[in-house]
Amino acid sequence: MINKLKHKYALSTQGAKDMIKACISVTVTNITMMMPAGILYSLIKDLLDNTLTRGKIPFYAIGSAVVLILIALTNFIQYNTTFLTTYRESGVRRTTIAEKLRKLPLSYFGKKNITDLTTNIMGDCALLETASSHWIPELIGGVISVCIVGTSLFFAFDFRMVLASFWVIPVAFIIIISCSGLEKKAVRKNAAVILDMNDGIQECLESMRDLRANNAEDRYMEELDGKIKHVEKMALFTELKMAIFVNSASIILKLGIGTTAVVGGSLFAKGEISLLTFFMFLMLVARLYDPMQISLQNFAAIISCDIQSERLDEILSTKIQTGTEDLNNKSYDIVFDHVAFSYSDDARVLKDVSFRAKQGQVTALIGPSGGGKTTISRLAARFWDINDGRITLGGKDISKIEPETLLKNYSIVFQDVTLFNNSVMENIRIGKEGATDEEVIRAAKLANCEQFIEQLPDKYNTFIGENGSELSGGERQRISIARAFLKDAPVILLDEATASLDAENETVIQEALSRLIKNKTVLIIAHRMRTIANADHIVVLKNGVVAEQGSPKFLDGYDSIYKNMKKQQMISENWRM
Repeated sequence: MINKLKHKYALSTQGAKDMIKACISVTVTNITMMMPAGILYSLIKDLLDNTLTRGKIPFYAIGSAVVLILIALTNFIQYNTTFLTTYRESGVRRTTIAEKLRKLPLSYFGKKNITDLTTNIMGDCALLETASSHWIPELIGGVISVCIVGTSLFFAFDFRMVLASFWVIPVAFIIIISCSGLEKKAVRKNAAVILDMNDGIQECLESMRDLRANNAEDRYMEELDGKIKHVEKMALFTELKMAIFVNSASIILKLGIGTTAVVGGSLFAKGEISLLTFFMFLMLVARLYDPMQISLQNFAAIISCDIQSERLDEILSTKIQTGTEDLNNKSYDIVFDHVAFSYSDDARVLKDVSFRAKQGQVTALIGPSGGGKTTISRLAARFWDINDGRITLGGKDISKIEPETLLKNYSIVFQDVTLFNNSVMENIRIGKEGATDEEVIRAAKLANCEQFIEQLPDKYNTFIGENGSELSGGERQRISIARAFLKDAPVILLDEATASLDAENETVIQEALSRLIKNKTVLIIAHRMRTIANADHIVVLKNGVVAEQGSPKFLDGYDSIYKNMKKQQMISENWRM
């Protein structure tokens, strides 16, 4: 039961236990709420039978007081077991999902939509919070309490009255269950169009500059408006479909009042039940059917939230990358040994790639776009796991090393820089937790950041906007490079790290890199040949294979791809309008 609840509603072990406690507390509260009817029935019976004596009055008074205390106590317990524990579990769920996302391989994010993941963490978690605090305990507690009360009445009173009052409840639930397949299908379609709309909104915000530059705002907004209207139509259609079944079940439920009155009246006329029993059952169904109608609505809502539960469970059930946390390398050579890799089953990106990036040397990856250069740098850091072959760091297979432990040995500068809406100082300090201001400033100088930082209003304490929006592309890139200097790891991966720099700054960065790489392994991806002019080893990739490799001097010695790339780039650089 615990494991089923954990997977069904993305709960922790404690959360699953708390949900069971919540259902039990709701059941007890519902039964307690029916106790006043029992006391009232007994009191009226004594009055009608003229058996109410002075000795019984304290019994009814004390009994009523005890019942009121029990009602207050059970409601207090129910509040704690349903709401407080649910809100605590909601925090645990969000933290657990965030922690799981942190440990998932990047291949998972390559298959998932970022908007979808945001919806998982925010929307899906919020919906399951409501389900856990309101719908599920009330439904299960209501059904169990009705079964207990119905069974008790079956043996205490005329069974025909019990059947007349309770037959509608299972029929109403069967109607809701019968539509569960249609409801799930409608909810899936609704979720898909909402995701499409959210994608459109996010894309619009991110690409507003390009839309305006191309006078495409009206055309794009017209398309986005169509997506929004489609969401509205799907929401109405889904609600209408559910309303048909829920309202049908509610109508069936109300029939119970009629059958109770007809059967009760008939039995009373025959003298087979008392007037008090007849009115007690009428009072019972009036008290019973309203909460049961709410339970029917909750049941429909619970069925619809299965989709959100499945999405969250998919994240929590995805296998994470694991490995040893003990890594004491004496050397940091990176070796690709007959490596093959594909992002999906239908297309191989790398095929039988083998080369060695030696410690203390600069190894450059070059070649046409789409050849697999960036893929190799990411595989070297185990952002993905390879399909075939072996990658080692200092002779140790990286697939057997825990990713976070492995990445402590890497300083990485990506082609696409990610900065945070914080100060320049804190954006650089990300490279090394706990780094002093002096260490940050030194790294900034090595990355040639000091000149533009000194021109900022608050120098190193200047906030640079979302993703560094207050800085130029080259300035953002240099802050990213400063992080790598600050981390000072034994392995350095540079993916087009100088692509946004002018020739002067590129020269300064290369001079700084030459000081940084002593006894380190440097793997650099570049398109501009001057960036790698002083590389120790060049690996030329084409169509996912190593087409050639060697020193610049060696590759210049014959009609190589490298030599032709240099020639073509010189022609391009000398071109004038």
